Amino acid sequence: MAPARAAAALLPLCLAAAPCAPAAAQAPGPTSIRRLDGSRIPVAEADAFARRTLEAAGVTGAQLAVVDGGRLVWSAAYGVRVRGDSGRPDLPMQRTTTTWAASITKAVFATYVMQLVERGAFDLDQPIARQLPQPLDAYPAYRAKAADLVRDTAWVRVTPRLLLSHTSGLANFATDEPDGRMRLHDVPGTRYRYSGEGINLVGFVLEQRLGAPLDSLMQRAVFGPAGMTHTAMVFRPAFADDIADRFGTEGQFLAKTRRNPARAAGSMTSTAEDLAAFAAALFDGRLLGKAARAEMFRPHVRVTSRTQFGPGAFATDGEEARRVGLAYGLGWGLLTRTRFGPAFFKEGHGDGAQTYLICFARRRACMALLTNSDNGERAFRPLLETVFGNTETPWTWEGYAAAPTP
Repeated sequence: MAPARAAAALLPLCLAAAPCAPAAAQAPGPTSIRRLDGSRIPVAEADAFARRTLEAAGVTGAQLAVVDGGRLVWSAAYGVRVRGDSGRPDLPMQRTTTTWAASITKAVFATYVMQLVERGAFDLDQPIARQLPQPLDAYPAYRAKAADLVRDTAWVRVTPRLLLSHTSGLANFATDEPDGRMRLHDVPGTRYRYSGEGINLVGFVLEQRLGAPLDSLMQRAVFGPAGMTHTAMVFRPAFADDIADRFGTEGQFLAKTRRNPARAAGSMTSTAEDLAAFAAALFDGRLLGKAARAEMFRPHVRVTSRTQFGPGAFATDGEEARRVGLAYGLGWGLLTRTRFGPAFFKEGHGDGAQTYLICFARRRACMALLTNSDNGERAFRPLLETVFGNTETPWTWEGYAAAPTP
């Protein structure tokens, strides 16, 4: 956020857990938030700390939500969703503002996949090559980039389970390859290698098999049942008046948020409160039965790297990863060894959208953070530590390694 506008922009909106309403009708909100260790922080203190932290980090706009005991206990919105120009006023970020969730989409999509598995409508272990009526490179979307992949003898070993656990051997995206073509870098199933391309491939297979667009499939199966009223996989005109634009590190405008087509790896727009509703529905068993939920959160691969991306991504001596028992399930990162019990999480990185969701199963407690700013991650560690009491996220591995909060 540009310094001159920061103080005016970062105003809290609608701090109580109920939807925004006129002051006279607004139900009183909670007076404090219970942290993971049982200590409490007054809501006024949490709000003031969040405002200061977001302003200092130069975050254009943000939404925060905290779940405790499987229910939303606090949420707030700060900053702006749209910057005015030519004399027009800024539009504030609101708790209802749909915001690009980026790769948090992967975890929500994985939940939908597990619904199909639970019903016997999808097989996690049948190779992708056998789940399509034609070779992958026969489809226009994959004609150019999958031609080499389908000729690799290891291709027939790639299954949805490996794609959802990021162990297929595919790079993050084909665009990361020098020639723009998909290829396997590892023997399938042998190593964690984050791949959005792989998640998109599972979404593509489901659309082909079910004969319906991913947006409508997930609306019926996940968004509707969980009460996610401001969430979609593609841009919806109904959201146009309350959707967050995206901004860079200097507060400069980057893009309108008009995600289309649906992509399982990252097209979802949502709100922090909708993510809280999603987490509550997971905890309550409204989206998945116990066995399917356990399989989704079962460690499918141990992660031993120093960082998730960059030079340390393939090191095997990650001390931070070892300390928290870092692993990957199906669509979710896992912390299997923390002082607060097991946790599941998913982060999102996009141009002008930095996001995070983490839940601790024992307490049925979560914190969701959505920002429309490339500076969002600068604020994540202090917010998670001070407001939520989360000292367990592997900060360096995630790239959030600012100094600890005093």
